[in-house]
Amino acid sequence: MTDRPLVLGIETSCDETGVGLVRGGTLIADALASSVDEHARYGGVVPEIAARAHLEAMVPTIERALDRAGLRHRDVDAVAVTAGPGLAGALLVGVAAAKAYALALGVPLHGVHHLAAHVAVDTLEHGPLPRPSVALLVSGGHSSLLLVPDLATEPVVPLGATVDDAAGEAYDKVARLLGMPFPGGPPIDAAAREGRADIAFPRAKAGDGTFDFSFSGLKTAVARWVEARQRSGEPVPVADVAASFQEAVADVLTAKAVAACRAQGVDTLVIGGGVAANSRLRALAALRCEAAGIQLRVPRPGLCTDNGAMVAALGSLRVEAGVAPSPWDLPATSTLPL
Repeated sequence: MTDRPLVLGIETSCDETGVGLVRGGTLIADALASSVDEHARYGGVVPEIAARAHLEAMVPTIERALDRAGLRHRDVDAVAVTAGPGLAGALLVGVAAAKAYALALGVPLHGVHHLAAHVAVDTLEHGPLPRPSVALLVSGGHSSLLLVPDLATEPVVPLGATVDDAAGEAYDKVARLLGMPFPGGPPIDAAAREGRADIAFPRAKAGDGTFDFSFSGLKTAVARWVEARQRSGEPVPVADVAASFQEAVADVLTAKAVAACRAQGVDTLVIGGGVAANSRLRALAALRCEAAGIQLRVPRPGLCTDNGAMVAALGSLRVEAGVAPSPWDLPATSTLPL
């Protein structure tokens, strides 16, 4: 594959400094530096801390990825970077670094969309994506359903999105309510395995005929239920609350994803984003897709969270499709639309 372009991908949209190297649809190496421990004391990501952490981690993380691949800077044929959406300061660090490397190496620069990159990373494990496909992207900042015609050359079409809290954000808030650490996804998932999903928490917008989501009311319902138990002096069954909350989230996400596939006449569903690592979401999606005759594609958990491999994957698709590179005045856009 040495005749295929080697793409360096840089991801800095939130609190992960991700660097990936992809050649011809194959992941050569990736490296990650996380500042999550620095944010844990605040119960959420602090943008200024994240940006400073990216600045410190950028060069060492790129060097680590190149070392793992046994490659040098001069082997890079193109640089891809997340141009948005995300935290403004964090994005600026990544875009500035990508421009510097691309300019110094004399190679093209490709700014990519964060959500499209989360879809593209699946191609590193499961090969080219059938066209069209539907993607369900679920993370701390996004809960979106997308129609994906061709990742490299055609616009991704939004079908629905969260109208308030994203699913991952609701996980963080409920975890804090239950005395669990940040980020909330892994501890809630772990606790839910020991509990029963027998508390009737609401499924907002479940039958409204749209592909939009809402998790703010669910978060509030959990809080009210816990507060009522505490006022009455009863113990809070943490595992049952976690299981019931998680079931409500997974139920709505998977039901709407399958409905979107049917409405669009699509038989492939891709799930990505940090919450895609959740065991119940993956299991329920597999059950419902099998029943509906839909092919389900979910990357391994390490590729679901923010990483450089996903950016390099989308950059590689763009380069090999002959898409024109981004201009040198490429901005970092925190609200970059699809």
